[in-house]
Amino acid sequence: MLRSLYSGISGLRSHQTMLDVTGNNIANVNTTAFKSSATQFQDTLSQMTAGAAGPQANAGGTNPAQIGLGVQVAGISTNFAQGSAQATGRSTDMMISGDGFFVVNVNGETLYTRAGSFDPDAAGRLVANGAILQGWPAVNGVIQTGGAIGNITLPLDAIADAIATTSATVGGNLPADAEVGDVITRTRQAYDADGNASELTLTFTRTAAGWDVAGDDGNGGIGTSTLEFTDGALTAGGALTLSGAGITIDLSAMTGFAGLTTAAISGQDGRSAGTLETFTLSKDGTLIGSFSNGASEAIGRIALANFTNPGGLEKAGNSTYRATFNSGNAEMGTPGEGALGTLTAGALEMSNVDLSQEFTNLIVAQRGFQANARIITTSDEVLQELTNLKR
Repeated sequence: MLRSLYSGISGLRSHQTMLDVTGNNIANVNTTAFKSSATQFQDTLSQMTAGAAGPQANAGGTNPAQIGLGVQVAGISTNFAQGSAQATGRSTDMMISGDGFFVVNVNGETLYTRAGSFDPDAAGRLVANGAILQGWPAVNGVIQTGGAIGNITLPLDAIADAIATTSATVGGNLPADAEVGDVITRTRQAYDADGNASELTLTFTRTAAGWDVAGDDGNGGIGTSTLEFTDGALTAGGALTLSGAGITIDLSAMTGFAGLTTAAISGQDGRSAGTLETFTLSKDGTLIGSFSNGASEAIGRIALANFTNPGGLEKAGNSTYRATFNSGNAEMGTPGEGALGTLTAGALEMSNVDLSQEFTNLIVAQRGFQANARIITTSDEVLQELTNLKR
């Protein structure tokens, strides 16, 4: 039987595989973080009809004569080039800018993905199609990276503890041209260890030498001090301590120029208890929770993985990959560390399928299929002529 028949069959099979791969790429043109694949061909074994001969004294050398036996698929490679960014505005959507993969847990198996469309489940864990995002959870706002990774969980019932006010800062200007006896009062909320609010009041009274300041935290803590200024600069009385409450008030930033009354209690370090309201994602993968009392605490840090040979990963479905012997072991790290990319919140990575290239590949595969089909029909015609020799 003619060898060309089998060469044509191998060509049909190989180009059918190319059509399958191209069709899958086009089908996933809008799949989040999809990575396109490409088909490589190689020839199969060649039949030797004449071996090579070396040059002799009276004869030149000859090259080997071989007849190829067709084509086969050498491999299907994955293109891990970066896809374009698609802004979504959802705080739980994340995109990796650069190299790396999200680490997820699916039924106890560790898998890897570039698709960052996560949502909290009923337990507060960030999941995508049932795959639980992995990283380093925070303990009391402290993250210990480098250890074992675990589920990233949004503590929806988390509470930021109340903190008692121990210090306050006062800034601004007291008018040097105020009349003796003029009074300026400034107030701000302060808190005890249980988070109960009280009114911290500072009363500034103009004297011949400067300003007397009296403090009252509303819970029995009181204190007094005297402020003196020279050419507008504070020269005495830069601190005030309220007895009982233990609140230290820093007055060192105050000035005493004429015509301005801007004195104010600019800050204090206490707060009431608060509940988690929302969270933000930093480029290094840290999830920072924002609480109703204005506090911010780290919730956890997302882990990324990289591989020596990402092309060796095995596709496991649902836009996930599985490590293989040829991909190498996963190298864990935080976003932005080493060769790992950074994270962008509120965006997703789009598919990197190039439709113009894929439609061109369709034409190439179709023409290759047609050409190999022509080999078969031509070989059939030759066989028909052969059988017609005897009639």
